This record gives sequence, C-alpha cells and structure tokens, in this order.
Amino acid sequence: MASLRDIKKRINATKKTSQITKAMEMVSVAKLNQAEMNAKSFVPYMEKMQEVVANIALGAGNATHPMLVTRPVKKTGYLVITSDRGLAGAYNSNILRTVYQTIQRRHQSPDEYAIIVIGRIGLNFFKKRNFPVVLNIAGLPDQPSFADIKEIANKAVGLFTDGTFDELYMYYNHYVNTIQQEVTERKLLPLTDLVDNKQRTTYEFEPSQEEILDVLLPQYAESLIYGALLDAKASEHAARMTAMKNATDNANELIRTLTLSYNRARQAAITQEITEIVAGANALQ
Repeated sequence: MASLRDIKKRINATKKTSQITKAMEMVSVAKLNQAEMNAKSFVPYMEKMQEVVANIALGAGNATHPMLVTRPVKKTGYLVITSDRGLAGAYNSNILRTVYQTIQRRHQSPDEYAIIVIGRIGLNFFKKRNFPVVLNIAGLPDQPSFADIKEIANKAVGLFTDGTFDELYMYYNHYVNTIQQEVTERKLLPLTDLVDNKQRTTYEFEPSQEEILDVLLPQYAESLIYGALLDAKASEHAARMTAMKNATDNANELIRTLTLSYNRARQAAITQEITEIVAGANALQ
C-alpha cells in the first residue's frame, strides 16, 4: 500500500494537472466562440460566390474552362486539413485514418496520388509513412485570414490546372456542434457540383465570359479551401475544449479517489498509533 506521503504527492500533482487542463479548456472556449463566428460569417459569401459562378459557368454557352472539365484520372490530389498541436481528442486521428484508408483502397502505387497537407500533425503523419507530400503549410494562427493560406490555395489550384493531378479531394472536420465534428470529403476540382439554378441571373460581360471565368473560378476554388479551413478551425477548438473538459473531470475524479485512499490510510495509521499507545500503557500496569 502506498504511503501517506506518496498519496499526498499524487493528489497535489493531479490538482496541478487539473488546473492546467481547466485553463486550456477556458482558452479553447474563447477561441471557439471567435472561430464559430468566423465560419458562420463566411457562409453567405460562399453561397453568393457559388451562385454567381454557377450562373456564369452554366450559362456561358460555348465558353469552357479547364477547371470545369472532367478528364481521365491519372493522378489524384488530396488536400488534408489537420492541426499543428495535439490534445484535441480524436480530431486528427479520425481524419488521418479516413484519408489513409481511402488512399489504401483507391491506389496501388504512390505515383497515383499526391498530398497537400495543412497542419503539422498531418505533415508528420504522412512523412513518417513516406507518402508523397507535394505542398504543406504549418503554423497557421488560430483565427486565420485568407492571406495566411492564399499561397498554398493558389498552388493547389495551379497543380490541377497545369495537369500535375487530374482531380483534387479535400478532407477536413466539419463543425456540427461543440461535441460533434464530422470528417468530410469534398471533391474540390474539377468543379462539377455547381448548382444549376434554372432561374439564372442574366449578366452582361466585359470582357468575355472566358476571361471572367479565368479569374473567377480559381478565386472560387481558393475560397472553398479557406471556408473549409475556417470550419476545421472551429472543429479543432471544439474538440480541444471537449478533450480538456474530459481531462479535468477525470482529474477531479482521481483526486476524489486519492483523497478517499489518503483518509483511509491516515485513519488506519491513527488507529495503529492508538492501539500501540494502549498496548504500551497496559504493559506498564
């Protein structure tokens, strides 16, 4: 049985840990509120952007663009959004497991796919397994701006348009609520899921439709990546908040158990001392 001193040390150490996890939970709550606001405020822009792009692209008549054309798939790109830090429960493991299993199922050779990864956790995961990572970015702020990811988003779109890969899938955690995040797969390129609104808005183009699509479609694809990143950041903070709350609750439960053990051990020691005193007193009579 552990001594009173050992139990007391464990209680003190666990209390310090619970204070740290509680502080991390509060920090995550504050970050989540801002991240959730950022993600929701970006939705109206995305909806309007998609409406405009669909109206122009689907109503362009003979106008075409490489980002709208489905071509034979020789190589697939995967854009994976993870976090830079752990302590977020199953946030990273869920998405990395999904991507890993998908690649194992779809491809026979590393020559058939390429990976673009956002976040240090994902980068370490794929490098450790010798997966072909062609682009990566780490160290993004907790509330990222479009400027923070513009370069990698632009390069990701460029790798598709120059034929490096023939399709691009995006994987991220979609924020449902504070206790639920869903791993989401979205086919980013080619842009084949534009909604065909029968009541299209009529536009007058200057310059031509093709030139407008050359500018608008890459911006639209980049905004999809940014929107997914905002969604993923909200999910990350929610997952970390939940993980730290669970850790705090477990620490408090452990403290209660250790305190009970300490009191029992202390009571046993006092009883033993009283017994020895009484026995000594009886021996002197």
